[in-house]
Amino acid sequence: MLFNLLQSGLDAVSVEAVPQQQEMTLSFFDLFLKGGALMWVLLALSFVAIYIFGKKWWMIRKAGKIDKNFMNDIHDYLHEGKIKSAVTLCQKYDSPVARLVEKGIERIGRPLSDIQTAVENMGNVEVARLEKGLPILATVAGGAPMIGFLGTVMGMVQAFFNMAQAGNNIDITLLSGGIYVAMVTTVGGLIVGIIAYFGYNWLTSQISDLVFKMESTIIDFMDLLHEPAERRETDKE
Repeated sequence: MLFNLLQSGLDAVSVEAVPQQQEMTLSFFDLFLKGGALMWVLLALSFVAIYIFGKKWWMIRKAGKIDKNFMNDIHDYLHEGKIKSAVTLCQKYDSPVARLVEKGIERIGRPLSDIQTAVENMGNVEVARLEKGLPILATVAGGAPMIGFLGTVMGMVQAFFNMAQAGNNIDITLLSGGIYVAMVTTVGGLIVGIIAYFGYNWLTSQISDLVFKMESTIIDFMDLLHEPAERRETDKE
């Protein structure tokens, strides 16, 4: 008889415990809502970071696509006097490297110093075009964690305010709202900031590689323009 009573009591406790455990389960969306209004700001910043990263990644990917024999073909066209063919070849590629060479070819016939200046100015334009949008991504990387910490401070202020209003009747449920805001916004800000930070550094490294390729192309092109003059001087001697 006693064993049956104990067994029925344990069953009742287990039945009551299951619904209580289910009530404490929170989905990601519920946690997002618990974070308060700042979570929507962080969500908007995450979309901005993803958009900028995707756009710059696609632009850099296209900019790096060029035939390995591009400069060799340009060399052959210029030595054969086929200026239009060389320009057509440059226009075939949607790449900063090709646009630099095209700008230099269009200036052939002018002093070499003028050609080099024009190509370098075009290079600065292309670098600025590649770096456009990166400051915004850097701002998201630094600003998102700060917004998360702001939510932490606001949540703790709310928690202490609830404690002051409760007086001696302090209940843990009075603190839960402020603690949710404090913890969830911190996590959200750090996630957005970390993603934007790594994305910014990766894009910066890719642009640096592309800038190095552009500088190398400028050197090769200027050496190519010096070749005919050197050969003529050799023939006169």
